[in-house]
Amino acid sequence: MLEVFDRLKTLQDVLAEKYELQAKIEEAPKKLSTQEELLARLKKEYIEKNAIYEEVRKKVARLKTELADVNAAIEKSEKGMDSITTHREYEALDKEINDARELEQTIRNDLKKEEKSLAELNDNLKTEEVLIQRQEEELSDGKKSLQDEIDQYNAKMDDLKKQEEELVPGIDPEIIFKFQRIIRSKHSKGIVAVKGNVCDGCHMILPAQFANDVHVGDKIVFCPYCSRILYYQEVDGADEEYFQMDDTGSLADLGDEFDDEYDEDSEDYDDSDSIKELDY
Repeated sequence: MLEVFDRLKTLQDVLAEKYELQAKIEEAPKKLSTQEELLARLKKEYIEKNAIYEEVRKKVARLKTELADVNAAIEKSEKGMDSITTHREYEALDKEINDARELEQTIRNDLKKEEKSLAELNDNLKTEEVLIQRQEEELSDGKKSLQDEIDQYNAKMDDLKKQEEELVPGIDPEIIFKFQRIIRSKHSKGIVAVKGNVCDGCHMILPAQFANDVHVGDKIVFCPYCSRILYYQEVDGADEEYFQMDDTGSLADLGDEFDDEYDEDSEDYDDSDSIKELDY
């Protein structure tokens, strides 16, 4: 059994590193999420501003057409002055010219305002185009770097899987399944020592007979409290060091009661409540 326990200890380290790498591989793409969100936001803003730019551009074009029409009308009216024969006609045409010039000035002012807005929008769009291009380049570099990182992780994963395959033969698959699940859920520890009669994983006091079974070491047993595989480890001063009240809620002063409760010769002993164990 010692050889099995040694393999399980080595397998524990392999699996812990394997699960850590799996977590990194799963989390890796999230590193680029901020950059992707920023790029998406920049593109959305660019589309919105470009739509506004197109509206202003059309307005500028319309004002230029209107200005050209007004100027043509003024020019025509001014030429018509030469053919006027009465004062009434002169006043009517003069008013028409003055109204057209006022309209011309209004259109020029509006055109100047819209052209200024168009120029500012154009500058903003050019700035955002540069930002988008830069962000796309950074994201592309980030993806390449991330892929290199993931490739390294996968190469290491392949190596760890080979080590795992070399360690598991000859061990009950059910034990391996439970062992893997424990390491994944307990964050790296799947096999721990029993020091005295205390589990070094959860620091709970084990029944004396159960701790003795672990000491014998002829079978694989699981801690009834944390479900880890247990092996015995001699520790000097274990009674003094481990039979104390700790923050896990272990009741050191109930050690003797546990001995009585789990005494197989006792009339109160209930085999159905015995600690789970698997013969190897």
